[in-house]
Amino acid sequence: MVIRKGSIVGRKSYGKDIFFIVDKIIKIKSSKEFAILKGLNIRIVADSPIEDLEIIERKDVLNSIKISNTNIENRINNIVNLSKNNKALRQKLYTGKILHLDGDKKYSEKSYKYYNKTGLNAIVKNIAENKQPQVVFSLLNKFNPDILILTGHDAMLKNGSNYNNIYNYRNSRHFINTVKEARKWGMNSDKLVIFARCMSKLL
Repeated sequence: MVIRKGSIVGRKSYGKDIFFIVDKIIKIKSSKEFAILKGLNIRIVADSPIEDLEIIERKDVLNSIKISNTNIENRINNIVNLSKNNKALRQKLYTGKILHLDGDKKYSEKSYKYYNKTGLNAIVKNIAENKQPQVVFSLLNKFNPDILILTGHDAMLKNGSNYNNIYNYRNSRHFINTVKEARKWGMNSDKLVIFARCMSKLL
């Protein structure tokens, strides 16, 4: 079978331990093809030569998704059941408004789904990492949250070599700039708590 954008694959050299969706296929100077991969069930970005990839059978994909969803559902049910039996915990779970900006549409939708299941008051916006610094201030004004969560993918640029230089990474500087903008808004508020997390992978 031909591997193309949207194919669900595993890396043979890693024993197909993680299932990925092919996000794009690129060619380097030698005309060798590489695939940029996004995790099917876990948040990870990776790259791989096409010849190291193998398409995963549909039944294995469905089983993997089922197991992942069941694990998440079990964790959520444990939280909900615990909160029902613990008044103090229930008050903590249902206090405060969350604004969550995420650079990946799939994870934005998944996050919104599970916020609802746990009864949390959350607004989730799917906004690309490089756009988040430009919109975060106005979104904070609009929704006035208690908690701001920033998530997305990151990767070292192809020619990057200095691990300590944020400009060698695709999105790190955007997360930093978004936090700076949020802190400007937070100067007028003593309640804003910021969580910023990006998943990195060398490319």
